[in-house]
Amino acid sequence: MMNLLFVLAGFITGFLVGLTGIGGGALMTPMLMFLFGIAPRTAVGTDLWFASFTKIAATKVFLEGGLIEWDIVFKLWIGSLTASAIVLLWLHSSSVPGHEDTLFLKQIIAAAVLWAGIMLFFQPILQYITRYFIDASGPLVDIDGPWGWILTIASGAVLGALVTLTSVGAGALGTAVLLYLYPVRLSPRRLIATEIAHAIPLAIFSGMGHAGLGNVEFGLLIPLLLGSIPGSLLGAYLAARLPQATLKTILSITLLSFGAKLWWMPK
Repeated sequence: MMNLLFVLAGFITGFLVGLTGIGGGALMTPMLMFLFGIAPRTAVGTDLWFASFTKIAATKVFLEGGLIEWDIVFKLWIGSLTASAIVLLWLHSSSVPGHEDTLFLKQIIAAAVLWAGIMLFFQPILQYITRYFIDASGPLVDIDGPWGWILTIASGAVLGALVTLTSVGAGALGTAVLLYLYPVRLSPRRLIATEIAHAIPLAIFSGMGHAGLGNVEFGLLIPLLLGSIPGSLLGAYLAARLPQATLKTILSITLLSFGAKLWWMPK
């Protein structure tokens, strides 16, 4: 019965990842912690491997359509993989978690999930405000030139640190960041494809680091992946056919609920 629940959780999460490019870590990590009682570090490490395989399955669809903007992905990798390595070194130096360490990580995960839900829910308003301060007198434009490099690499570094520490960020936050930086260049499907292509090596790299620290429960991966891989393929094929605004509203409310429950869970 428990394995069937893991399969169902994997399918739902994989479907959302394929459909919107978001929801992987932001949903799976709190699910593992809140619904299945998995320890925070193990939930993070296991979810990183789950996200890697799930997004690889979805990326096959986007590769065939030539939708990935590889120069943007490369800039994100410079920041995210460097930050991931730094966070892994820090985790290695505190590899024996005590009660305070576990509580701190739980609060960080809850904060990241809440942030992801808020960013997703208020995405149109936040995008307008951001663009107003960048170019108040003109239409929406992509950030280009040296500032494009700097802001994209810096955004990648923030995402890399968050993903490695919490497994949350590459999807919901990464999609929002790319939308702010490249509102013209990245159509909805290109946005999803580019975010997923960036997230795969980051998840693999940080997942390998967590595996080396003993934070991965590989026994959970099989039922999770049995659900997530077909779910992600189905979501990727339906990405252009379902109302994204409605789905993102439902997903943001779900993330806010999970984040609030994690934040106020008994200490």
